[in-house]
Amino acid sequence: MTSLLSERRFSPLIGTIYDCTLDPSRWDATLADVKDVFDGESIILSLNDMRSDRLLIDRSVGWMPEWRERRDRHLTEIHARVSEWLAVAPSLDAPFIASRHLPADNAVVSPYAKDVLVPLGIADVMHLFLMQTPTHVSELVIMHHQRYGVATEREIELAALLLPHLRRAVTISQVLEAKTIEHRRLADALDALSCGVVLTDKRGTVLHPNRAAEQMLCPGGPLQSDGGVLRARHPAAARELRAAILHAAEDETAIGATGLAVRLTASDDQPMLAHVLPMAGSDRRREMHPDAVAAIFVGQPPDEREAAKALATAFQLTHAETRFLANLLSGKTLAEVATHLDIAPSTAKTHLGNVFAKTGTCRQADLMRLAMQMLPRAR
Repeated sequence: MTSLLSERRFSPLIGTIYDCTLDPSRWDATLADVKDVFDGESIILSLNDMRSDRLLIDRSVGWMPEWRERRDRHLTEIHARVSEWLAVAPSLDAPFIASRHLPADNAVVSPYAKDVLVPLGIADVMHLFLMQTPTHVSELVIMHHQRYGVATEREIELAALLLPHLRRAVTISQVLEAKTIEHRRLADALDALSCGVVLTDKRGTVLHPNRAAEQMLCPGGPLQSDGGVLRARHPAAARELRAAILHAAEDETAIGATGLAVRLTASDDQPMLAHVLPMAGSDRRREMHPDAVAAIFVGQPPDEREAAKALATAFQLTHAETRFLANLLSGKTLAEVATHLDIAPSTAKTHLGNVFAKTGTCRQADLMRLAMQMLPRAR
């Protein structure tokens, strides 16, 4: 890390990224810092609807409004190139870099390049991917001007360092709906959230559970308070939560992907995920609770009817498939769904096969995970 960024510069940058989860007004300044670290000319943080070629979340730094409008007119082309890369990329961690992954004559044949990149003197574009569903992609897009040249191994290594922290901040912002929490009204703000939130110290001692978390901390639940110490019921989840809390207490820059999305339920059960946010790395987060080193956000299963409607709209499910899916997402078995809807077991299997084919999934657990991602963020 020292060859890329000094500790003096790296630690505060990670701290500001995590501060954005609780105070989204800081994203613009933080994006400017990230842009400068990459020697970028401009930067965009976006959530892209790949089917309708529109931006659902759009924050940018370094763009004049008229040039952003011109760029957005080329979203169809941009999304097509991104989709092509994601179809063959070895992992979501691999950035899409124009100078490396597009033909050499792209600047000549691409309307986007001719209309926007060339007039602005942009030599290269990096796409760093934060999240992906079958229909949506969240990414960080960094433009490199000709005076700095194309992206090098340095930028790729920087991306590997920063991506886990950016993903954590964006993921938790999704759970919170990027809601600013005022420390003067901490309990009220946390209790208003539909997701569970638990503040802990270094030992994992529960300092403050919000109202939703209190309902989860019960015997037999995925999370428990064992003598006042937070524990996950499943051993693998318990180990990862413990490791994430220790990283959060000792060095948040080293947390990486640990605690980013801890599955609290068994593989065949409805998924419930925990996301660990370090709390001791900045004054902004310490204001919430002076002794807290970690905040654990737990996403609850979605409302099955709303989830089925969201998936039906995104994947063009029929009315019968939507009714079937809503019952399946409620936790019923295939046989129970058939009985409840008064349909033959063979019809239920047909509906299941159609839903799997349209959504690109193959298990009920994958459907639940997709539903959690597709629903509007918790209010």
